[in-house]
Amino acid sequence: MSFRPSMTYSHASRPVFNRLSSLALMLSLAFAAACIGQGAAGQESPFATAVSVNGLSITNYEVDQRRALLTLLRAPGDLTELAREQLIEDRLRESATRAAGITATPEQIRAGMEEFAGRANLSANQFISELANRGVPEETFRDFVSSGIAWRQLVRGRFGPRVAVSDAELDRALSLSTQSRGGVRVLLSEIIVPIREGREDEARALVQRLSETIESEAAFSAAAREYSATPTRARGGRLDWLPIGRLPPALRGQVLTLAPGEVTEPVNLGPGIAIFQLRDLEETDGTPSETLALEYVSILIPTAGGTDLSQAGRYDALYDTCDDLYEPAQSMADGQFTRDVLPASEVPADIALELARLDPDESSAALTRQNGAFRLYLKLCARTVDVPVNEDGEAIDLRAQTREQIFQRRLTSFADSYLEELRADAIIVEG
Repeated sequence: MSFRPSMTYSHASRPVFNRLSSLALMLSLAFAAACIGQGAAGQESPFATAVSVNGLSITNYEVDQRRALLTLLRAPGDLTELAREQLIEDRLRESATRAAGITATPEQIRAGMEEFAGRANLSANQFISELANRGVPEETFRDFVSSGIAWRQLVRGRFGPRVAVSDAELDRALSLSTQSRGGVRVLLSEIIVPIREGREDEARALVQRLSETIESEAAFSAAAREYSATPTRARGGRLDWLPIGRLPPALRGQVLTLAPGEVTEPVNLGPGIAIFQLRDLEETDGTPSETLALEYVSILIPTAGGTDLSQAGRYDALYDTCDDLYEPAQSMADGQFTRDVLPASEVPADIALELARLDPDESSAALTRQNGAFRLYLKLCARTVDVPVNEDGEAIDLRAQTREQIFQRRLTSFADSYLEELRADAIIVEG
């Protein structure tokens, strides 16, 4: 389905270029600080090996450049560690695809770069120019994009024949989404476990165990009260009714295949990892709709001093709409305020889940960033929805579309498991 926003914005380019300019400044400061710090401390050469993966070197320079790119892309968490992890996974994928004789063509890589840059309404050349202005070479962007292209070919060829979607599963999913049955809303419960630095494997193992062992609503509620880090833990993780079209695409795909009482596989939300239980579903009289795009404001509020929640409350008291908030928020420190218009699939998963609970001009201050150093204040500005129909007003081939969604979700699970196997068998040596 193509991305066709139905709402308008009087300064259409402003969210994109404000975001890029703010991120660019952050990138410049971060990159300059890194360079100054290295010079002052007399650290080893940037081209020395930081990590070796099966004999393939990852240099300090590559780590620095990937970290700079992640800064520009506003990735959460410890960016140096994230850069190292991404590069290690890139080398593992590279080893596997080379062994299978699979390489990405220049045309495929260029198309991938265009697609990625298009998410910010830029061409690949424009995005490359923005990176170059901040000291990030084109090769860093090219490597970032190209590492996944050959890998996807390998995974599809290796596991595609093993990923079967039964007609029964497909019929269940379609019963929740087809137009002829009206709209659907769902009752979910959530358990969200934060991913703490140095304890990532522990969090994933806990959530995987809960996903595999919980067999009742009572057990899920007890686990939510014990392990979940969200405000809903006090009520056993229970969420209110939500239209299924508002859910983030990755979560929606799993919920569509559940029966009441069943639990999803672990869902990566970035700063946390989650599972959800379907408690009930209800057909409504309305036509089903899917969220195509979200426009929202995000503000980082420092938690030091303990005034972050009261500050969020002041925003709610003073500013009723996103437009009311826009001008005052621009006076904040660079990097603490953004107003984004993004396809639903490109919104960070934890933010997308939080926005699913909001109506336009409602806000949330439930999320945090950088291991709790900042409170993330969110205000939903607009939600763009559409109904999947063709030019004649007839339903698009939802059966094929839904089968592909289930197929891709399962293929991703196989890919993740395969990458973990490659890592377990790899020889990884810290520089």
